[in-house]
Amino acid sequence: MELDRISSLPNDVTEKILSGLPLKEAVRTSILSRKWRYKSDMLQALVFDDECLETQSHPTFSFVNIVDHVLLLHKGPIHRFQLSFNGKLATRDIDRWIFHLSRNPVIKEMILDNFEGDIYNIPSCLFSFQDIVHLELFRCLLNPPSTFKGFGSLKSLDLWSVTLAQDVFDNLIGCSPLLKILKLQRCDGFTNLKIDAPKLLFIYIVGDFEDFNLVDSSNLVDASFDLQVIVDQRGNCSSFGNLLKFFDHQLPHIQRLTIKRNFLKYLSIGALPEKLPKPCQYLNFLSLDMNFDNPDEISTVLCLLRSSPALQELKILVDPKKDQSAVGEVESCLYDNYNCAYTQLRLVEITKISGVKAQLDFIESLLLSSPLLERMTVQPASVNGSFKLVKDLLLFKRDSKGAEIMVLDP
Repeated sequence: MELDRISSLPNDVTEKILSGLPLKEAVRTSILSRKWRYKSDMLQALVFDDECLETQSHPTFSFVNIVDHVLLLHKGPIHRFQLSFNGKLATRDIDRWIFHLSRNPVIKEMILDNFEGDIYNIPSCLFSFQDIVHLELFRCLLNPPSTFKGFGSLKSLDLWSVTLAQDVFDNLIGCSPLLKILKLQRCDGFTNLKIDAPKLLFIYIVGDFEDFNLVDSSNLVDASFDLQVIVDQRGNCSSFGNLLKFFDHQLPHIQRLTIKRNFLKYLSIGALPEKLPKPCQYLNFLSLDMNFDNPDEISTVLCLLRSSPALQELKILVDPKKDQSAVGEVESCLYDNYNCAYTQLRLVEITKISGVKAQLDFIESLLLSSPLLERMTVQPASVNGSFKLVKDLLLFKRDSKGAEIMVLDP
């Protein structure tokens, strides 16, 4: 009699096999042998997405039936629950599934992607999942009950197009003491980004905010800020500018910083020092969107460069629509920069430049101040004038003898 090797596999091995399969395929393994018949009913990770569907005929009806059937037959704990159906689901169905999960609330990962239909109002029972480590929501409304005291085990929070009030956001962050990863994309309902998360390592922000306050982010190593719309603060700005306030003793361990769209403009409001009071000792990667028509933005960039002695890689995306700089002011702030040295800078990438004088002066100052520079990559905004740009760049002197200048096609 031939040995049934499949049935004799250890439980931990079969669990790894099943967890690596799409849910539809995992359920099908029940026909392999008698011992495998109910193994898929004990999966700890349930991922319901479009791959669960056998046919595209009546997809929503089929999807709802699949989720109901799997949850009804499931035995044991569920550690990961993901709902990512690219179609419209009824609120009552999602409510029913979350309520079912709340009866055995050992969920560690919860992902709800509400792609179509109305904004989904998260039911109060979800806030009872105190073992949750990763929470990811798309197009939802967060309105926890008054008894909610935060997620004590939460380490990763990803909110995309989620609506929540200012006090709810502040409480959610402040009462998640283990939070390490925070992603916010196009959320609304609050305007001030107050981050009080001493264990936070990574933050990714896209949206419209009036103010940023890093109350305690002392362990942050990787940050990305994409400010879509900026509120005019110049009338209310004190002598203590946004740049100083943002870096005021709160980012001592930052290693990677990405500044997109209007966030540089936000940082440039108010007083601009030549250097930060405390340098960014560990910052080795800086990426930013930069307008050369604004001397304050240029001064802000120069301040960051002077305050980053470990910087190795610099990426700049230029807005080609804004290149008519105030030449006198720009030349003045760049002239002071020639005495600076970026002793660790090795890679520079500047894209969408038009070749106006302010941009070329900025590039020249980098070449003259970077003794270890290995490669500078430049991409023009258009073919017009690109040949002259190449000629100008090749004539610039370089502090690094081995520095290579590469000019890419527009």
